[in-house]
Amino acid sequence: MKRSPLSRSAFLTLLLVASMMGGNHVAARLAFNHGVDVATAVAARSSITTMVVILLLLWQGVSLRIESRHIRPLLLIGALISVQSLTLYSSVARLPVALALLAFNTYPLWAAFWDWLLYRRTPERAVLLAMPILLLGLSLALDVLGAASGLGAAGQWGRIGAGVAFALTAASTFALALVITQHRAAEVDGRLRTVTTLGMVGVMALAAIALQGGPHLPQSTPGWWGLALLTFLYGTAFTIMFTVLPKLGVVGGSPIMNVEPIVALVLAWIVLDQSIAATQVVGGLMVVGTVMALGLRR
Repeated sequence: MKRSPLSRSAFLTLLLVASMMGGNHVAARLAFNHGVDVATAVAARSSITTMVVILLLLWQGVSLRIESRHIRPLLLIGALISVQSLTLYSSVARLPVALALLAFNTYPLWAAFWDWLLYRRTPERAVLLAMPILLLGLSLALDVLGAASGLGAAGQWGRIGAGVAFALTAASTFALALVITQHRAAEVDGRLRTVTTLGMVGVMALAAIALQGGPHLPQSTPGWWGLALLTFLYGTAFTIMFTVLPKLGVVGGSPIMNVEPIVALVLAWIVLDQSIAATQVVGGLMVVGTVMALGLRR
């Protein structure tokens, strides 16, 4: 089935949402640089956004009732997205923001893997063809041989290894959540799925805060700005997706959302003075272009 062409308003709105999501991660790194920890950031972002989304659902008259057969899948999805949220922010805290998001953008490959492993569905030919291109682009973006950094492979992996591991964990858990959603929770209203997932992420982040003895709040004004902005950008992006995009005829995800790493690259350069080599930029464009091409296929 062919996709309906996006209107200009829908395109610009999706671009705005992607930019906000990219800005959310840059703001998170700013907060991390000034004393905030991952659990505190995720708890603030998810808890406030959950309350806003619940109010939107009540305003729209959406039933919050969940059938018993959907409870277990939704709990599993919520747990997976909780892991994804915590590990992606953990990656952002350790890597240049754009590189963390690029590594996370391998999730279409993970989704194909989980679909094959759990449901024995053969990956589409487009995914198989895209796999080497995406992996090559990612290897260039991450400078896996250490050529751009001059550190060599061992030195480069010593610097980026933990961050990459967190990003790939986030990608794999997010992809598993997508596959489980498709097979076991597709009948649940997408808005209700979102609010249950956000709520569970908030609860698990608060539990992590309790285990560590309390929140790690900003130690300076830039940190407070970072925490406030990541919460505002994340919450506003979700609000737009709930209220504006359905009216513009946009349902589900869109390949345009995959420009998020590019937006983050520009914002991180401006705000955080983060920069990467030209070969890494080329690799990043390969990753983003490949994921967008997969999203645009029939």
